[in-house]
Amino acid sequence: MKLRKASALFMAAAMSASMFVVPAAADETEDPAKAIPEDVIPDETVTLNVFDQLANYSGEQIGWFGQVMLEKFNVKLNIIPDSDGTYETRMESGDLGDLVIWGNDGDEYLQAVDKGMLFDWNEDDILADYGPYIVEHMQPALEKNTQISGGTTYGIGFDIATDANQRQDIMYEWDLRWDLYKELGYPEIKNLDDMVDVLAQMKELCPTDDNGKTTYGVSLFADWDGDMVMFVKSTASAYFGYDEFGIGLYDSDKQEYHPCLEENGPYLTALKFYNTLYQKGLLDPDSQTQGYDGMVEDYQNGTAFLNVFNILGSSLYNSEAHTAEGKMMAPCPPSEAEPIAYGQNIYGGNRPWTIGANTEYPELCMAIINWLATPEGRMTLEYGPKDVCWYYDEDGNTCFTDLGKSAKLDGKTEMSDGYSGTFEDGNFKINNTTWALDTTNLDSKVGETYNYKRWSSFNSAAGSEIEQDWRDHNNCELFDDYFKNVNLHIAPGTMYSAGVRSDELQLVWTQVTTCIKEGSWKAIYASSDEEFDKIVADMVAQANEYGYDQCVEFQQNEVTLRAAAEDAATEEAAVEVLEEPPQAVIAAVAPTTADAFRKSRREIIFIIMFSFNSYLSIFTGAILHAPVIPVRIIPLQHPTVQENKFTRLKEFFCAISTNAFWARQFLFSKHHNFSYICNLPTKAKKLCHFSLKKITKCCIVRFLQLFYFLYILKNIFRNSSSLFFRIFSLHF
Repeated sequence: MKLRKASALFMAAAMSASMFVVPAAADETEDPAKAIPEDVIPDETVTLNVFDQLANYSGEQIGWFGQVMLEKFNVKLNIIPDSDGTYETRMESGDLGDLVIWGNDGDEYLQAVDKGMLFDWNEDDILADYGPYIVEHMQPALEKNTQISGGTTYGIGFDIATDANQRQDIMYEWDLRWDLYKELGYPEIKNLDDMVDVLAQMKELCPTDDNGKTTYGVSLFADWDGDMVMFVKSTASAYFGYDEFGIGLYDSDKQEYHPCLEENGPYLTALKFYNTLYQKGLLDPDSQTQGYDGMVEDYQNGTAFLNVFNILGSSLYNSEAHTAEGKMMAPCPPSEAEPIAYGQNIYGGNRPWTIGANTEYPELCMAIINWLATPEGRMTLEYGPKDVCWYYDEDGNTCFTDLGKSAKLDGKTEMSDGYSGTFEDGNFKINNTTWALDTTNLDSKVGETYNYKRWSSFNSAAGSEIEQDWRDHNNCELFDDYFKNVNLHIAPGTMYSAGVRSDELQLVWTQVTTCIKEGSWKAIYASSDEEFDKIVADMVAQANEYGYDQCVEFQQNEVTLRAAAEDAATEEAAVEVLEEPPQAVIAAVAPTTADAFRKSRREIIFIIMFSFNSYLSIFTGAILHAPVIPVRIIPLQHPTVQENKFTRLKEFFCAISTNAFWARQFLFSKHHNFSYICNLPTKAKKLCHFSLKKITKCCIVRFLQLFYFLYILKNIFRNSSSLFFRIFSLHF
């Protein structure tokens, strides 16, 4: 039975692969959906209030991005961060702001929806008229927002992707001072204890930073703490591969939940790691109070040696000045670490872009979000103004200007071409994104992403001797390539959105999470192991008194919803990969001539005909088995088929089973057999329906008899019950 189902899957892929052709190059004409409508630009400069739960900044957007907004929209942006009581105050006033950026799409967002505090994007056709690029390219994200908002569209999420089968760049790199690590002789770092020892040795080698201040192993800040201490839960994600999930962490591989106060669980293990660093004088004692800006200065000046985040480690430290001096931070995780990586999400993440219901300028706000969703807008907020900091060369490659490259490597680079201040001064203060950094830039003629680390123009020879040393030691050229040999935990992008907590539970939740955050920081600063254990015990006891178990119970129910969403997303991606293989695979299997295409089609139809009727089992000797890569295919018994065709099909499956498709890897690790996709009746029905639809499309003219046969089968598979399908499939 399994063999028959595996054969059916192979057949479907074979057929689909033979029918694909490489698409023509994109139309080079300017897309009108990208244009900024002239009627939306005010005659006099307008200041828009941006209520932003993600902002670390208060006041007017300054610098080069502020100038870009004046040039394009004649607006100024006044950033209003969500400090203590700000949300409640603005809700009571009835005015959240003009643009409203959310930290998540949970309780507070849904409360604003229920109370009519957000603008309906379909009202007066504002989305269609002033958000055409969003309409054209971000439909799944719009659908997700509509679903979680009770049937009305109020926004889109962040980090939207064009392809669900890709993963994001690695965020939890474990960036370490590589120059000091080299000087120590590359000692083995297996676990967290080893990391502590190495950081202690680094401090002995380098006791002061660029400015003569005392150095530490790590430097933290509290600005981004949510339900837990951010750095603690993030280190658990970086080491165990579990994702933050309410007041705990979630293992996507096993679909299991670990409450944060679980004894010897991931959160408390990471918490003890930071306390150990503190006890050994390796944690900046100002961590809790210094804020984000203070932490940034520490890493820019070399005050701290390790950060689990690439955006807070190498991205801050690896300036041109430091690399020229032979200094660099680079990935060096413990060998036992299994960092989490995130699958690309076509539905977008949980930080919506929305418009306040009482704004005087809904059209203008919509046009701004639409522009930020264009490739130019996404590139601008990341790298600076087009043609000043970046451009596309004549071959379609994405390139930095000299200014842009310097600015990316060193935020203190002075701007030019009429833009004032440093690049850092003008950074996008809203602190949210539209497109995911690692998704395809739809304006790129060569299919590059928004991530400069992946641009062919940037991936050249090592920029310094210390970078070359890292490459030589790890036998790879790019930071992301390093993680191809690391056991990653993939969290797939899904339609899942956090459930709404009752008012009673929300009160309990606030008390519990406040207790956890305050207790965690106290534990970090414990002067001994005994004091640490006592603080943790008191924190657990206090949290239990507040109703910690109620919170855990709620989150356990959320696990069921998230797991179902993951399964759905993974299965959908599995079908999509058959319909849309990567360009390299398309090119490999695409016939080069019309005659070749017709010959290929006839061969595939011949195979399918015999396979369906079981008169001649062509696939008797074909076994598709993929617990890990690569795929193994035993040669077919008869009839003799062109070897190169099945070599191409083997390459197709190999491509599916490699890093090119994270969804397939997720499926392999979870179910251990590629044929799982056909093992359940519902999945088999989808597969058969897909296959028959494709066959019908190619055979309707010449194979009329076959068309009728397939039409009947298609409707049987589409409408049959699971029981009937099982009986039917046994016959065939």
